Amino acid sequence: MPHADDYAHALAELAQRSETTVAVAESLTAGRLCATFGAAPDSSTWFRGGLVAYSSEVKRTVLGVPDVPVVSRPAAEAMATGVRSLLNAVVAVAVTGAGGPDPQDGQPPGSVWFAIATEHDVRAWHHQFDGEPEDVLEQTTACAAEALLDTVRDLRSDRSPK
Repeated sequence: MPHADDYAHALAELAQRSETTVAVAESLTAGRLCATFGAAPDSSTWFRGGLVAYSSEVKRTVLGVPDVPVVSRPAAEAMATGVRSLLNAVVAVAVTGAGGPDPQDGQPPGSVWFAIATEHDVRAWHHQFDGEPEDVLEQTTACAAEALLDTVRDLRSDRSPK
């Protein structure tokens, strides 16, 4: 099974080739996505940066998350849209969830919402991960990196001549 670093390396190559810039808004991963993308090849050319919004207040005031539970679809969508706009990126990914060991916002440990924002679309989905908090963080980081890679592939094919 590929790890986040594998996806990040593939993303680096594709993002550079397609001149696609990337931004991240993350909560439960507390900077892991930024570190993963920042360590990928030539990240300064395609990785715009990220915001670690661990606190609900930061999610609301900086990223424009509405007054909803922060472990939810609307929160993830607002985080992705907000960071994409703040950092002027082509595409942004956001993750928010309950890493564990305790529930958050009525969601069980391992409950994670993802969102990806582009110029034309915001797509969100939920995943329930198993394992200890460390396992949840690792799986969340890999899932977000894989989804971002898939999105950049899709964007690239959308821009290709038909």
